Amino acid sequence: MSENEATSVDIMRIMEMIPHRYPFLLVDRVEDIVVGESATGIKNVTINEPFFPGHFPQKPVMPGVLIVEAMAQTAAVLVVQTEGKEIEGKLVYFMSIEGCRFRKPVGPGDTLNIKVQKERQRGNIWKFKGEAYCGENLMAEAVITAMIVNE
Repeated sequence: MSENEATSVDIMRIMEMIPHRYPFLLVDRVEDIVVGESATGIKNVTINEPFFPGHFPQKPVMPGVLIVEAMAQTAAVLVVQTEGKEIEGKLVYFMSIEGCRFRKPVGPGDTLNIKVQKERQRGNIWKFKGEAYCGENLMAEAVITAMIVNE
């Protein structure tokens, strides 16, 4: 199996693929990769996350915008897996976030399964449908469009 056909990547490979680092690397593993089509990111949410002391100390909740960012990072790993090493580490900028809905709060002890499905790709612009689940529960969803920056 070639590297582009891998169906799963671990955190060390993710850090080779995208430029994000702690505390802003929000995906621990990417599984079920179907090159050019879909993938599932895994985020194990712990009480040690840097955002919990301020959001909110009495009832820790993962900020929704970070769930959307985790969707984007999962999609970025899929794009690199699809396009190959020549785009590893390139910056990816949000262009739009549509239909974003937060269904239930995510907190310490939850495992997010972040499913992304490519809707469209034209040149360096990609559009994905993202859904974040804890078990069978849909926690958040959004359609995200992003551009790979060729600087």
